[in-house]
Amino acid sequence: MFNRKFMEELFKPQELYSKKALRTVYNRLAHASIMRLNQASMDKLYDLMTMAFKYQVLLCPRPKDVLLVTFNHLDAIKGFIQDSPTILNQVDETFRQLTDTYGALSAGEFQLIRQTLLIFFQDLHIRVSIFLKDRVQNSNGRFVLPVSGPVPWGTEVPGLIRMFNNKGEEVKKTEFKHGGNYVSAPKEGSFELYGDRVLKLGTNMYSVNRTVETHMSAASKNLTSQTQENITPNPLAKEELNFLARLMGGMEIKKPSGPEPGFRLNLFTTDEEEEHAAQSRPEELTYDIINIQAIQDQQQKEELARIMGEFEIKEQPRQSSSKGDDLLAMMDEL
Repeated sequence: MFNRKFMEELFKPQELYSKKALRTVYNRLAHASIMRLNQASMDKLYDLMTMAFKYQVLLCPRPKDVLLVTFNHLDAIKGFIQDSPTILNQVDETFRQLTDTYGALSAGEFQLIRQTLLIFFQDLHIRVSIFLKDRVQNSNGRFVLPVSGPVPWGTEVPGLIRMFNNKGEEVKKTEFKHGGNYVSAPKEGSFELYGDRVLKLGTNMYSVNRTVETHMSAASKNLTSQTQENITPNPLAKEELNFLARLMGGMEIKKPSGPEPGFRLNLFTTDEEEEHAAQSRPEELTYDIINIQAIQDQQQKEELARIMGEFEIKEQPRQSSSKGDDLLAMMDEL
């Protein structure tokens, strides 16, 4: 990655890479090691990389801080290669090239670089689970801009308007409420080879200890559940499938007492979890409840048996412990 010829090619004045060219370079870099990724994993890794970099560029306090983000990247890489002096020298040489090329640029030139990068990524709104959990990304894939924290280095906390005359003399001050919770920047990040960058953008996103979210909104649950897979079978789900299999198979089931006999399919672990999900669900996602009653009516039973007979497929009998296992196996085959 830090081969001298490759770096020299990157630092040549040129137009911005196309998305296809960037993907090709990234694909070759990812497979330069012994790691091998299938197409789906490669797509997820590329999406994570692009969205993370977009987030870092978008939230830079100053345009010049794009350089600090890059230095954070290089500092993290140097932490992995402390035992490889040759590669470490290559990374340090890349650092010096970055400093020589971009260190003397004006704020306007850095703003042009930042704006060019944001234009490149502007149509990407891919949802990333770690950003959603940290509430820095909305469900539509757009990032949340903070209204608190330190202001950019060299600027003042908002809240004061100064007015000057044509001689440059201050003639009036007006205060206003900015609605945020801003503080002055403690110090400027270091642009030296070794130093405190101050800025955390560009550091390891997964190094922060995160508490387990116990009370999430219904929308957040739906988003995060798409990225989680539970490989352990749920015994409650299996029993419900067994019950459903007995109903479909026409087995005898005792009528429950009550005015409206039927069965209840619960997709939550506990009733409390179901009640909490129902209370936190947005109104626009709420639908009418459909009750399915399993009444033992002989006429309906005969009609159902006739219809099911038309769809019956003769095959080798399955050896399983229960009808629930049969249904699970059938779903696995689908």
